Amino acid sequence: MPMRQHLSTLTAALLVFGFSSNAQAQTEIQWWHSMTGGLNDWVTDLANGFNASQKDYKVIPTYKGTYDETMPAAVAAFRAGNAPHILQVYEVGTATMMSAKSAIVPVGKVLADAGYKFNPQAYIPAVVGYYTAPNGQMLSFPLNSSTTVFNYNKDAFRKAGLDPEKPPQTWPEVVLAAAKLKAAGVSCPFTTSWQGWTQLESFSTWHNTEFATKGNGFGGTSARLNFNSPLHVRHIENLANMAKQGLFVYRGRGNAADAPFYSGECAMATASSSTYATIKKNAKFDFGIAPLPYYPDVAGAPQNTVIGGASLWVMAGKKPDEYKGVAAFFNYLTNAEIQAKSHQRTGYLPITMASFEATEKSGFYKQNPGTDVAVNQMIRKTTDKSRGIRLGNFVQIRAIEDEELEQVWAGKKTAKEALDSAVKRGNELLVRFEAANK
Repeated sequence: MPMRQHLSTLTAALLVFGFSSNAQAQTEIQWWHSMTGGLNDWVTDLANGFNASQKDYKVIPTYKGTYDETMPAAVAAFRAGNAPHILQVYEVGTATMMSAKSAIVPVGKVLADAGYKFNPQAYIPAVVGYYTAPNGQMLSFPLNSSTTVFNYNKDAFRKAGLDPEKPPQTWPEVVLAAAKLKAAGVSCPFTTSWQGWTQLESFSTWHNTEFATKGNGFGGTSARLNFNSPLHVRHIENLANMAKQGLFVYRGRGNAADAPFYSGECAMATASSSTYATIKKNAKFDFGIAPLPYYPDVAGAPQNTVIGGASLWVMAGKKPDEYKGVAAFFNYLTNAEIQAKSHQRTGYLPITMASFEATEKSGFYKQNPGTDVAVNQMIRKTTDKSRGIRLGNFVQIRAIEDEELEQVWAGKKTAKEALDSAVKRGNELLVRFEAANK
């Protein structure tokens, strides 16, 4: 081989070796999530932004199915020794994750070990409080926190002779508006997504009414359900009467009712604040966002709504360098500008007061009326009845709520029968959870 060719080959080999060494030196951080559509694009952009901001770590986001599917998959992966570094878990899985102490590392510890300061005062209280342990340590990182809002179709309101700038503020006003919409030819005047979350859980905190004992579970695993009070029964009875008259149309579990609102079929809907991005992108009508309705004769109402969405948990059993990468990523996500952009893009809450103030200062709320509703509902002072709901086996309790409410909408059970049954069945699960975590 000629000397020049030999040197060229050697140089090329060294270059390849150099590139592969650099690639190996970059620590990979696996992130499992449940975001689809535009929200999948959002989390991908967050990872890409972080990856471009430094050279030591590479966050790799992977869609692993729905919230219900991701948690069991992560548990199985942890037992097999190949869990991700970061796992997105919806808020109803919080108590379950808290109890799995050997499987997780508190986010507060991960940040502190890497030299980052966690200042709880910087966060919106209702957000950080939900994911913080009694000792003040943050357990998980609140990535996508949402709350319940009231979406309505302004074009449908105009056609029905309703003022599009005056959405119903109370439940009696919702009934009147629904009747006018039906008379104007709207086949689905009112619907709801996440019926347990909106009509029982958020309904309770919004009315400063106990959903469960022990401060809705924050006071310990001996909490028991209590959402069969006269106020809860009255509300579900009212919705049942609306269903009989065709004023409320049940469209299914989870977020199944979002699509009929996007299409213009349903004119009013209680839903997650995270629907904003999709409505703005897909709706062919003028729409509005308003606070949740309430009963005006209930003392203390409206109070504040309850948190939804999900947070990021750090899984145990990883190397120190990998935890440094996780901490660096979380620190990147707390940047006020990044938080503000995420809030404005998705409809999820800004998790820090700085990002809320930056959004307000930018004029975004004035240019997009209603986008501040979710934040204003959440930054109010909380009480022991409205701080949030943190219960064991909450995923299964939600399923019970769905089953029993469906019996009411189908006319097979009265509101009282269904709520009494839901509380009894749910409490059996709580007893089991308490016994398993003593």
